[in-house]
Amino acid sequence: MEFQNKRILVTGAGQGIGRAIVERLCTQYEEVQVIALSKTLSNLELLKHKYPQIQIVQVDLQDWESTRREVSKLGPVDILINNAGVAILQPFLDIDENSFNSVFDINVKAVINISQVVAKCMIQHNIQGAAIVNVSSVASKAALTHHTVYCASKAALDSVTRSMALELGPHNIRVNSVQPTVVMTQMGQMAWSDPSKSGPVLSKIPLGRFSKPEEVVDVILYLAGPKSSMVHGVHIPVDGGFLI
Repeated sequence: MEFQNKRILVTGAGQGIGRAIVERLCTQYEEVQVIALSKTLSNLELLKHKYPQIQIVQVDLQDWESTRREVSKLGPVDILINNAGVAILQPFLDIDENSFNSVFDINVKAVINISQVVAKCMIQHNIQGAAIVNVSSVASKAALTHHTVYCASKAALDSVTRSMALELGPHNIRVNSVQPTVVMTQMGQMAWSDPSKSGPVLSKIPLGRFSKPEEVVDVILYLAGPKSSMVHGVHIPVDGGFLI
């Protein structure tokens, strides 16, 4: 019942954690209205075929004006889950401007852009139980090899989350972030299947494994729902103890 009659916008919904969020909402909760946003139309069409009740939106989040235009068309939503993200991994000495811009465009600028549009509409329509959840990473707090730009973007996202919480809280809009470690989505399995790569990271996780997508979804939906009604401006790691 916690999401009954709620309109929930999920970005980066075509695959990975975003897709897992949409699937959970569509299969476990009744009368929830899910809006799935992604850059890749084929992924959205596959999702729509499986869950005909969802609304799909195709947009390139690096295009500021197109994103504002498409999100504005959606009208009021109760919950925004800023899940879209990108990682371009390069050694520090090889970082180039295009890669830097691409990562920050999606991981930081797009969150600000979409959240501005959505929050203004939430305020205008006096949405009750409004919540925004940003999907960050433990990389916001821990240095990872070849992840300089990604780490910086997620640290920036956590800072944006705190500022959003400070300014949107008086409008009864809760804002929090989730910080997963490596998540064993299909992409995660491909990227971290090599023991020589995963071993050093796993050795720092007391629970001895990476996160499952559903474990991250559990925390995201907790922060999005009424059971966290007094949780505001925080970052919750889903990392098996990596950060300790």
